[in-house]
Amino acid sequence: MNKPFVFHSLAEADTLRLGSALADVLPRGSIVGLAGTLGAGKTRLVQAVASASGIDVRTVVSPTYLILQEYQGKRTIFHFDLYRLRDEDEYLELGPEEYFERSDLTFLEWADRFEQLLPEDRLDISVVIVEKNQRDFQFTPHGEKYTSVIDNLQTRLAS
Repeated sequence: MNKPFVFHSLAEADTLRLGSALADVLPRGSIVGLAGTLGAGKTRLVQAVASASGIDVRTVVSPTYLILQEYQGKRTIFHFDLYRLRDEDEYLELGPEEYFERSDLTFLEWADRFEQLLPEDRLDISVVIVEKNQRDFQFTPHGEKYTSVIDNLQTRLAS
């Protein structure tokens, strides 16, 4: 595991900027695991990436009750919410590996619940509430591909 990168979002505009930068640097076939408490901003980050990918943000909602949403834009985004899954068997019944093998973007909210079943190569993002509108996004790359993503993201956010 590599050294994490932390992005401090002081307002929603910062989260939108982060999502836009992330949309630019994530290569096709990226798998992103999201963790954080209820209301931390996991879905908001996916909305920001989707918006930057040409997807109407109003269609991007937490898939808690549906478990999986698919959004079409410049590229397809698959958005899982693993919160309501009972166990590993229920997770595996979803066939997540089929999505992981595609050249689309896959986001998994509550990925930490099934971390042992996730691909070794992925990007983990933990969202922490600092204050009412402030969040810390901690990025942990797993694999060389995602180490480069973090390097590119840092460069993009600095400009």
